[in-house]
Amino acid sequence: MSGSPVLKEQTFQREISAARQHWGAAPPGAFGGAPRGAQAPSLPGRATGYSTMTIGGTATATGVLILLVSISAAVGYSQVVQPELDRFGRVVGGLNVPPWVIIAGLVGFVFGLVSSFVPKAARFTAPLYALGYGLLVGAISALYNVQTQGVVLQAVMATMAVTAVMWFLFVSRIIKVTQRLRTIVMAATLGIFLMYAVAAIASLFGADLYFFRHPTALGIGVSVLIVGVAAFNLLLDFDFVEKAVAMGSPKYMEWYAGFGITVTLVWLYLELLRLLSMLNRR
Repeated sequence: MSGSPVLKEQTFQREISAARQHWGAAPPGAFGGAPRGAQAPSLPGRATGYSTMTIGGTATATGVLILLVSISAAVGYSQVVQPELDRFGRVVGGLNVPPWVIIAGLVGFVFGLVSSFVPKAARFTAPLYALGYGLLVGAISALYNVQTQGVVLQAVMATMAVTAVMWFLFVSRIIKVTQRLRTIVMAATLGIFLMYAVAAIASLFGADLYFFRHPTALGIGVSVLIVGVAAFNLLLDFDFVEKAVAMGSPKYMEWYAGFGITVTLVWLYLELLRLLSMLNRR
């Protein structure tokens, strides 16, 4: 398994094996064993016998998904009814998120699960995830912006900056993705999601374990740690795509890989949004 919340080595191995069995091609080696920078043939009829994923194709799929999330988020943001002030300066009404936005977000989440477990369907289900879940992301952004004006733009810019920095660190090999780094990030990611799950379950019984949402020194410190883990997940995603390309993964896996990177970017954005909101409220 990679460090990404979505991308899994076993999934790529399974799809590569299935494609080679179908085409009767001999495998060039174990997953991740190809040298860095090696490119698998991208034309059918050579070595693999089928069209393989490329860095460019994966970048295009990722770009399309991010664009869809952005457009959908803008729509979701606009649908949130925000409180207004009357002529005496008193707050009139309250925040109101249309139920259909929440439902669309949940439907998008379901399409995300399908994309995770059925890679061949990702070219169809990943865009639906982006459109549906993007609405919910936009609504969440609007709620944060009510508390802290301008925090959404700050979070968007910070996400772009962090992504650019992690990409530079990866391509320049300043930080090399070793097995030790991969294990540490995987363990940290699992720990974070377990923390989310425990807090959610505890809230059902009236307990508040969402200390990482409060603008205290502990809350901000934990939030910074989560942002760091999300950022390092990007490194692992980049490394994973490079190796999958070198191994000659099927062409349709570009959408699966793009979906995985998009999930990490959305997670990073939401964590930065919460962190910046807490910092602005101190």
